[in-house]
Amino acid sequence: MPIKYKMDILSELKKAGYSSTRIRNERLMGQATLTQIRRGELVSWMNIETICRLLDRQPGDIVEYTKDEAGE
Repeated sequence: MPIKYKMDILSELKKAGYSSTRIRNERLMGQATLTQIRRGELVSWMNIETICRLLDRQPGDIVEYTKDEAGE
């Protein structure tokens, strides 16, 4: 997949004080979204926005495009 995360999102959230339990309890993101992030799967822009807000980052700090050599 040519778009991927540039960082370990869950680790960065934990450093910022947002454990998986807190995220679910405060309804910031659902369990399915957390599972997608854990697997390295992309989530919706709404969830990217939440991650940006919680980590005080820009979308470009979180995801990156890498050229897919197989698709050329």
